[in-house]
Amino acid sequence: MLYQLPLGLGATLTFISVPALVRGAPIGARQREWCMTSAMEKKTVWGVGTPRTLRAHWCMHELDLGYERRPIGSRDGGNLTPEYTRLNPSQKIPTLQDGGLVVSESAAIVNYVTTRYGAGKDMQPPADPAERARYDMWCFFCMMELDADTLYVIRRHADLHSIYGDAPNAVEAAKECFVHQAAAATVRLGSGPYVMGTRFTGADILLTTCLTGAKRREIPLPEPLNRYLELTTSREPYRQALQANQPPVSP
Repeated sequence: MLYQLPLGLGATLTFISVPALVRGAPIGARQREWCMTSAMEKKTVWGVGTPRTLRAHWCMHELDLGYERRPIGSRDGGNLTPEYTRLNPSQKIPTLQDGGLVVSESAAIVNYVTTRYGAGKDMQPPADPAERARYDMWCFFCMMELDADTLYVIRRHADLHSIYGDAPNAVEAAKECFVHQAAAATVRLGSGPYVMGTRFTGADILLTTCLTGAKRREIPLPEPLNRYLELTTSREPYRQALQANQPPVSP
């Protein structure tokens, strides 16, 4: 259903009610909100099956944004098609299409979506430069120290060792590095409960998806981070995103 608000000088702001439907999920009261967006703007999330794709689905569900789900995986060939390569020449997942805009890199997607659509849910990154610097610090810390420098090394040389080769010393060193950086995250988190204090933000999406990756690999976490995970993973949008992030069932 569309609603139009005249703004003068011939301009009109169009409101569209968008149900957050993914794979036939039931529509609850929180599954609708008035999205200030163009009626022609279609949102599509490409990619499922990894912690990085989960980030894209999670931020969409946190903000009740309706979107199309394109369930391609990182190893099923869907990311190598001409259609997808035109969108993302890196052939990595996830990728977000928002109207004519294409955004790749999971952290960039989270920050774009929360910046553009997060005001109604108090999920926009901070406007104050000092607070924004603290927010960015968390984002870069998660993406580099916890994801690329540790978890991705483990994924390549443990989960995908048949492709990238066995490197047990590198895997062990990466696990030890994660433990060290998790201790640093505990100090920075303080009393929380979220990384920016009392409100949940995109930085929490990034941190949570790194910590859950560590737990799957039985990397020990400090108790404050375990309590933090209990809080963030109990959110209903997280559970919905887990469902949306499931790869298709093979016939």
